[in-house]
Amino acid sequence: MWFRNLQIYRLEDDWKMAPGSLEAVLASHRLQPCGPLAWSSRGWVAPGDSGALVESVDRHLLLALGVEQKLLPASVIADRARTFAQEWERSHGVKPGRKLKREFKDRAATELLPRALTRRRTLRAWIDPTRRRLVCDSASPAAAELATEALRDDLDELNLSLPTAQRAPDDTLSAWLRSGSAGPGFILGDECELTGSDETRPILRYQRHPLPTPELRQHLDSGFRASRLGLVWRDRLSFVVDAKLQLKKLRFLDIDESDKATESPEAERFAAELALMTGTCTAMIDELFAAMDVDTSATPPGEMRPRSQDALEAPGVGTR
Repeated sequence: MWFRNLQIYRLEDDWKMAPGSLEAVLASHRLQPCGPLAWSSRGWVAPGDSGALVESVDRHLLLALGVEQKLLPASVIADRARTFAQEWERSHGVKPGRKLKREFKDRAATELLPRALTRRRTLRAWIDPTRRRLVCDSASPAAAELATEALRDDLDELNLSLPTAQRAPDDTLSAWLRSGSAGPGFILGDECELTGSDETRPILRYQRHPLPTPELRQHLDSGFRASRLGLVWRDRLSFVVDAKLQLKKLRFLDIDESDKATESPEAERFAAELALMTGTCTAMIDELFAAMDVDTSATPPGEMRPRSQDALEAPGVGTR
């Protein structure tokens, strides 16, 4: 239930679809078992135990894309194709050419595919209509794209964009690391990654390490930039943010996620956790984007918008 990573997208248009309407659309594209001759299959699955494809709490929508993939190592295909090639050579007296070898490889894959093991994974997505955000729980942008592409295909249209900052994020992260002080509401964690500016792009990683140190400042002075930085938000949430504004390694500090000791029904507990997770992450993202000067408005490029500090101090920002 608890998101571990946040791949954040901006909804370019207002979200107007009600949960019931979205449920009906996704129901037509449920995950089907991967066929004998298919390499993969994708479709929507229930994100919780209720069986519903869309869970809704305080206008927040949670959905999940299921992906099944056949596990067929290339070495296994190559071994079987080699057997076909040896049989052909024995019967014809000459080695097969490149075209025949490719055909043997295709034949081997077709023969082995029905017997291959299948792996299933779930990609969860969270839609925040109020702030016009779509957030995927994925450490990989490529995996997150599977969910956004499926949603775009099934809705026929979904205009998304990645968050952008007026100041380069690595400049902001480097400044925070150099000073030892992050944006309002944040303190430095114990992890960072520095990337060099020369053509070899050397990388220095620090984990479980106090930040900052004189050594780190020396690296920054020599041209290294902070490409990843661990942060703690208001003693409630720790995470790592990178120069692409991707958030990873989320950990909810004031919540025992493994505690199942509750008399509440499963559905009520799930709804409470969803509300807590979305509320906490929403407030954190609001403050992080304000501190990093990320454009969250619908203002066309070139027009003025409120400064991040003004937005941070505006009534209601960061609260639910």
